[in-house]
Amino acid sequence: MNATLKISMAFLALTVLSCSVEKKASKTFDRGQFQSTIELYQGVLKKDPNNAEANFYIAESYRQSNRLQEAAPFYKKALDRGMRNDSIHMFYAFALKANGNYDEAKRALEQHLKVVEDEEYQKRGQEEYDNLNNLEQVRAKKNYFRVKNLDEINSPAAEYAPVYNDGELYFTSSRGDSKIYKATGTPFTNIYRVKTQGARVDTTTITELDALINNYNINEGAVTFSPDGQTMIFARGNSGKKKGTADVNLYISSNRREGWTEPRMLNINNPGYWDSTPAFSRDGKTLYFASNRPGGYGGTDIYSAKRNSRGRFYKVTNLGPEINTTGNEMFPYISDEGYMYFSSDGHAGFGGLDLLVAKRRNGRTEIENLGEPMNTSADDFGMYLFKADRGFFTSNREGGEGDDDIYTFVNEDPDLKIVNYYLEGVTMTHDDNDKLVILPRVEVKLLDYEGKVLDETVTEDDGKFLFRVYEHEHYNLVGEKKGGKDQYLITRAQFTTVGKSIDRDTLKQLVTDVKFDTLLVLEKIEKNKIFVMENIYYDLDKSDIREDAARELDKLVTILEDNPELKIELSSHTDNRADDDYNMKLSQRRAKSAVDYIISQGISSNRLTAKGYGETKLIIPNAKTEEEHQVNRRTEFKILEVGEKKESTDVDEFDEDRFFDDDDAGQ
Repeated sequence: MNATLKISMAFLALTVLSCSVEKKASKTFDRGQFQSTIELYQGVLKKDPNNAEANFYIAESYRQSNRLQEAAPFYKKALDRGMRNDSIHMFYAFALKANGNYDEAKRALEQHLKVVEDEEYQKRGQEEYDNLNNLEQVRAKKNYFRVKNLDEINSPAAEYAPVYNDGELYFTSSRGDSKIYKATGTPFTNIYRVKTQGARVDTTTITELDALINNYNINEGAVTFSPDGQTMIFARGNSGKKKGTADVNLYISSNRREGWTEPRMLNINNPGYWDSTPAFSRDGKTLYFASNRPGGYGGTDIYSAKRNSRGRFYKVTNLGPEINTTGNEMFPYISDEGYMYFSSDGHAGFGGLDLLVAKRRNGRTEIENLGEPMNTSADDFGMYLFKADRGFFTSNREGGEGDDDIYTFVNEDPDLKIVNYYLEGVTMTHDDNDKLVILPRVEVKLLDYEGKVLDETVTEDDGKFLFRVYEHEHYNLVGEKKGGKDQYLITRAQFTTVGKSIDRDTLKQLVTDVKFDTLLVLEKIEKNKIFVMENIYYDLDKSDIREDAARELDKLVTILEDNPELKIELSSHTDNRADDDYNMKLSQRRAKSAVDYIISQGISSNRLTAKGYGETKLIIPNAKTEEEHQVNRRTEFKILEVGEKKESTDVDEFDEDRFFDDDDAGQ
């Protein structure tokens, strides 16, 4: 065999081997085994350092296994060797930003926006370009945070998502001798706990939760506890096996006398998608979590789910574009003051995930970056407050113990004053003696003035409800009684905090709670029942609808919209200071004018009857004063027919019954 033939055969063998390696690497990438993909393509680069495809997939593997900083040189090499697609310039920019190279990141995004065709990538790139232009404004934000690595519990492995519960700090870590997770090349993560007083931890008590919660070959992730500490919800990843769950899901366990119960999947998971980073609201009635399920605004979005009195979850809701972006939002946390802290790489920030806070002000949600030193060009996430001015968070910034580390922080703002406003009320009705009595099991919703539901609850036997409200806002309360033998009008009531704020400069303590009281009265629906309308006035001897009368009639329009099963008679009454015939005709014209106005607002005419009674039904027959005559000059509506009320069924809440029996609703 001549030398040329030997060289040709050797080259052919090398080519076949290279193709075999790349084919295997492609399969491991598709399976999400990113560390294995990196190692296989590194072998390709040893023989061909300029291989564009190998460089690109190494970069992608680093990015998708949350090691974005390491991806930058490989994206650059892939670009230099001619690799082109709709995402490469954008992800290269993200990697540059994660390394603090903001000017280079802007240039990469400028190039991305010149060539991108995919609408989603175009929108994401433009959003990030705008964020970089706003970075100096974010950097100029003054704050008083002081941070410190909690090196007592951190290790060369990853520690993240700290949560405080009943004198113990719970966290997730890849320390230990678990099986290696092929996506990252590190051990699977488990949940640990350690006794602590604030930020002072007793390292001798670090304990891994038992095998009922932690699995040897499955990732356990972020955890949250209900306010009473009796319910634990945590994230659990897939096992990599064909029979395992497709992605990360939320699991729930209850604290019983013998310990934590067998975890069960929550019904609010979306099979095949990523559902993780759970957090309870302060009252335990809402669960927040992140998900990449369809219908969101970008990568992962933050959602909420309601929890009913039986411990069941329903009504999953995306928190909307004020919170969520085309990027990734995750790790929500609700503070005592009602702020949502979360992490995002889609809002203006320093790189990777940044810590942000969403505050409601003057009827709008405002997003603030917590600034430096809370945020860096690395990933900063998983915030938790154990006091109003101090807490924990996670970061993989330089100078840590290894991978993700847990940090403590203190807010030393000398002007920090927290005022919590609450609206507490009772749902009531009139009994047969016209006395106000408690009406339990009423669904009460808190709406802003644009009609958006801000919060909702169902009252217990005491009829009480409690909502957090905010300064300088107008609200509507809506009460609806579902089920039972009696029907009640869906009822609305207005409330405002405008002009009711406390002067913070007068406060001495760090936290102040302010409560406002109200009643929400639901009237029973009964045929021929009469309701007197307030403040329906007409000019003397006229039947035109005045502006002030229209405002009151609008309230009746709302009642009819909320209660579509009703048909009513709208009646007008006069005093007795003119002759009978004149008063009868005048009252009929006024009643018809009122009905015509209501029809003009979209209410069907077949639900309305106009009736003028003149002076035939005087409340005060011998009226002498103007005030007494005014009592007689009134507008009323009477229920003529009560149709069958259509009960709304919340599909999520109904479907949840498939997962739990009554005995384990708390699970």
